[in-house]
Amino acid sequence: MLQLRPNCELCDVDLPPAAVDARICSYECTYCADCADNVLLNVCPTCGGGLEPRPIRPRHAYRTPDISLGLGYHPASETRKHSRWSREEIAAMSARLAKIPPKER
Repeated sequence: MLQLRPNCELCDVDLPPAAVDARICSYECTYCADCADNVLLNVCPTCGGGLEPRPIRPRHAYRTPDISLGLGYHPASETRKHSRWSREEIAAMSARLAKIPPKER
């Protein structure tokens, strides 16, 4: 299950569970759309994969009978994460991989 990390790992902007501007890689590294598009160039600085919109976890369980779904049963993470890579390392990785489509990396 996705952790739904609470912040952009680069600029530290808040990304609540319903944020439509949250982006993740397949390892759940989480960034805001601005950093993903303009700094990372759609390259995860950790794995080199692409960044996709993070799904929204519904607030409530909508199935009857209630089958324990939604944020009430599976809350978002409160642990803030920060990229371990320097801006220079991120820029080098992005420059190397940005022109290669994620499906070909």
